[in-house]
Amino acid sequence: MHYAVPRIFQHEGMLCQFYTDICATKGWPRYLRKFLPRSLCPSALKGLLDRVPEGVPPDKISTFSSFGLSRALRARIQDTLSEQTARYLWEGRKFGGLVTEGLEKNCPDGVYAFKNAALEILTWANDRGLVTVLEQPNVYRPVMHRLLSREHQEHSTWEESRDNDEHRQEEADRQVAEWEVADLILCPSEFVQDGIRQAGGPVERTAVVPYGVDFSPRSEPRLSPDRRLNVLTVGTVGLRKGAPYLLDAARRSEATFRTVGAVSVSEEARIRLEDHVELTGQVPRSEVEEHYEWADVFLLPSICEGSATVVYEAMAKALPVICTPNTGSIVRDEVEGFIVPIRNSDAIAESIERLSQNSERYETMSERSLSRYREEGSLTAYSRRLSQTVRNAFR
Repeated sequence: MHYAVPRIFQHEGMLCQFYTDICATKGWPRYLRKFLPRSLCPSALKGLLDRVPEGVPPDKISTFSSFGLSRALRARIQDTLSEQTARYLWEGRKFGGLVTEGLEKNCPDGVYAFKNAALEILTWANDRGLVTVLEQPNVYRPVMHRLLSREHQEHSTWEESRDNDEHRQEEADRQVAEWEVADLILCPSEFVQDGIRQAGGPVERTAVVPYGVDFSPRSEPRLSPDRRLNVLTVGTVGLRKGAPYLLDAARRSEATFRTVGAVSVSEEARIRLEDHVELTGQVPRSEVEEHYEWADVFLLPSICEGSATVVYEAMAKALPVICTPNTGSIVRDEVEGFIVPIRNSDAIAESIERLSQNSERYETMSERSLSRYREEGSLTAYSRRLSQTVRNAFR
């Protein structure tokens, strides 16, 4: 989340050391950032140069740049779902091992780690009697698999079936093992917390802490446009994000639809989407803001999320939001937008129509979306929630 957690801990005087694979302010990447003109950089390199932990002193940042480069190169390989999960597991184990070597030198009071990259780190800390905090940023893997299996059955030509992933149980077992050694498990939404409950996990050691983003907010709400609405979706275009329902809603709506994010569907599905939706593809974080400015409405019909930060960003731009309960957002139905059931393109199209036909409703929802961001969706609000919850774990 653009280094929100280490930035918050540094601001609150709680940060001992921040470990990450690669960033633009440490090691050889800092020379690229200093000497290479941004205009000459390809998109992937711009993404690296945008990785700047603002407000975190360089001497408190430990990176493993060679590992980070290896990760980036491996990620560019077009492999199967099973191979992707194997790579994901390798990355978590490798990173955990690298971090524990550094922890011996820093002597922290506790550790905070993210799902999949946490087991080795939390085990090391647990053995030494330190406080262990695990962030579970998205739903438990078997819950996700159960939801997406139906998508693959109904839209079999869109993506490779996850039933072919021979490593998914190993990934699920690793998540459970991380729960077992965590004193506190942070969930960004009740949807994620409920996934732990469904798995019989230690829900009594969980806390729901919604996210917040550091994003430039609009100074005032939006006025209802005097043209057909521009509808924006940000995130990977695929089954998990509800792409078939986006397409179906676009077919029956007079609005203009645009996506920003990598397209992970088959060529056949891509062609069908392009007939009704502008597929921008992946863009550097620094260029996303202009797409929010283009939009009138934000749509995220996700089947499965943790708490999508793009929704917080859209609210900062005073956009009415249409999303599902499984998006894990802080949007309230009929207040900042509409909460529609998953797999329901009729509800999506109806919500767009309601915003299009009623300028007063549109402007009220825009005002409330911006207000909700300022009160509950900003980095300041997230900092307050996160720091207090983690401090309580040390008592």
